[in-house]
Amino acid sequence: MRPHPFQTLNLDETRIARDVILSQHPDVVVDFREIFLQEPEKELMKQYLDLEHASQPGRSPQSKQPPRLAKCQYDVIGSSKVPEYHEAVVDVGSRRRVKHEVIGKEHHASLTLWEFETLVQACKESEEFQNAIKELTLPEGFELVVEPWPYGGLDIGAENRRYFQGLCFAQDTKNGNADSNFYAYPLPLIPVMDAHLKKIVRIDRLATGGKGDSLTGKTHSERVLDHCQSAEYVPELLPGGTRKDMKPINITQPDGPSFKVSDESLVEWQKWRFRVSFNPREGAVLHDIHYDGRSIAYRLSISEMTVPYGDARPPFHRKQAFDFGDGGAGNCANNLSLGCDCLGVIKYFDAVVVGSDGEPRVHPNVICLHEQDNGIGWKHTNWRTGRAVVARLRELVVQFIITLANYEYVFAFKLDTAGGLTIEVRATGIVSVVNIDPGKTSDYGNVVSGGVLAQNHQHIFATRLDPAIDGHKNSMLYEESHPVPQNPETNPNGNFYEIRKTPITHSSGHDAAPHHNRVFKITNPSKKNKSSGNPVAYKFTPPPTQKLLAAPGSIQSNRALFTQHHVWVTKYQDDELYAAGRYTLQSQHERGGVADMVKRNDNVTDEDLVLWNVFGLTHNPRVEDWPVMPVDIFQVHFRPSDFFDANPAIDVPSSKNQASVLADGGERCCGAEKL
Repeated sequence: MRPHPFQTLNLDETRIARDVILSQHPDVVVDFREIFLQEPEKELMKQYLDLEHASQPGRSPQSKQPPRLAKCQYDVIGSSKVPEYHEAVVDVGSRRRVKHEVIGKEHHASLTLWEFETLVQACKESEEFQNAIKELTLPEGFELVVEPWPYGGLDIGAENRRYFQGLCFAQDTKNGNADSNFYAYPLPLIPVMDAHLKKIVRIDRLATGGKGDSLTGKTHSERVLDHCQSAEYVPELLPGGTRKDMKPINITQPDGPSFKVSDESLVEWQKWRFRVSFNPREGAVLHDIHYDGRSIAYRLSISEMTVPYGDARPPFHRKQAFDFGDGGAGNCANNLSLGCDCLGVIKYFDAVVVGSDGEPRVHPNVICLHEQDNGIGWKHTNWRTGRAVVARLRELVVQFIITLANYEYVFAFKLDTAGGLTIEVRATGIVSVVNIDPGKTSDYGNVVSGGVLAQNHQHIFATRLDPAIDGHKNSMLYEESHPVPQNPETNPNGNFYEIRKTPITHSSGHDAAPHHNRVFKITNPSKKNKSSGNPVAYKFTPPPTQKLLAAPGSIQSNRALFTQHHVWVTKYQDDELYAAGRYTLQSQHERGGVADMVKRNDNVTDEDLVLWNVFGLTHNPRVEDWPVMPVDIFQVHFRPSDFFDANPAIDVPSSKNQASVLADGGERCCGAEKL
């Protein structure tokens, strides 16, 4: 049987796509970047899914199955030795190329892991860089570490070449531990590589001053690390070791999990049904989400994220990563470990990645699927009889974790027994740091350790929801609660407040308004709740987080226009998946992102629409964020609103957990005592 149209490409399919591309370029070198599933056109998928869900005898979905397509991204290197970036789509079943595009030089392909290795090697071979390192006197036993970073936005007027840069640190090797924290010893040098020449073409020497010092002044001594100090985080290097008074907490499921997974993509759990895939840019994606046979969404993903830094000294005005567009979240996904990243009974999903030769390999355990308890889901105690009925809020979690140099991000899609859907982001890892002179402080960050300045920055995320609330024809509105002036006719005692509903009729951007309790609703105008008479809907309240702080018109702002609003509503078009557009690496302007999508001024009333939610963290680092920061947690909650006829979790069993005991060894049953 052919794989499901939403299923991640397997090894054989990936090899077929590679071979087709190689056959199209017989006399040149082809360096592959990515090969992954090109999702089918939505109209074709809707026909297929209708048959799949109807399960009509004699009408197999296979008869309407869209072609299996592979998106291939690669460089063609001819006699000029300068790579030319191509994107193509291969029909795996017919083994032919069905689409081909040579990407103009104004855009840059996302980074690959082997380009990281090229930068490190170029630093070793650069006499200029080696001489720059010799200008600094490192303590005995310390070795240079070069950490690759995207170059950032090109300055206006700069030559549009492909650059790559490295942040420099020194690692103390005297303890013999390869995981010793080198971020505690930042060096004030940034080598810049021409990615086509594979040579270091410039070395940026960094200012290390504090308040009142020049933006460009070089004030450090040659013994630039003497005032830095160790800041270890691996357990075996902690001066006092780890705590000895923590007893285990085990998550046990003696009867196994309540979920079921079929053909490595279909997940069924507690009335939920959806499919999971994985791609190198977005990581995990949920498709065709249903609850109790009713459609909720066609597709859900994390679309983009930008991390701009607020240090005004050059070259930090360029310090801005687009972690999905620049390098790909899926490429940076962790291989998750049993009993560490997810607890309980775990189902892992693998991905497929390719090397520069296009040969695929399995990228194991990139997604974990598990159940968890999230406290009380609902409860009521009859005070007359003393009987309490309580049901737990159980969640199914689809989680992946990415490591981007110093930072980690934990992304989770959580589906619960009450029909709720939560998107959760956790930020952790090590803050990005630079060297600062002894005894100084800075307006650009916080000194978190001797000689270590953690720079102020933001993390701004964009999620993409393609809703299908009881079908694909949906509308959007926002609902606010406003006070009403006291008057003798309609509000004699002044306690009445009114609810105002504002339809969103055209593609546009909107913001959170917590002072009005602004709630956004995705409705299906053709389906009414039989009790309320309102259209069936799902609602969410966008987190009222700070938007991008970079000045309008700045390069940081121009290349991240998606950060201008908390909520964007656009009309669906195939291949519009990325909030900041297809190409973010070294961009000067956002092209093809949500800001361009809304310029079409499309009608989004009773249409196939897409919802984008933007939220984030303004991170002004604390000393407590060092050496590894405790997680900052952000959640967006999508909840049914007049979608069901009653609480959909009312039938969740109210059972006693037999593993729970009193701390003193006694036992008491739930509800055994009356009030």
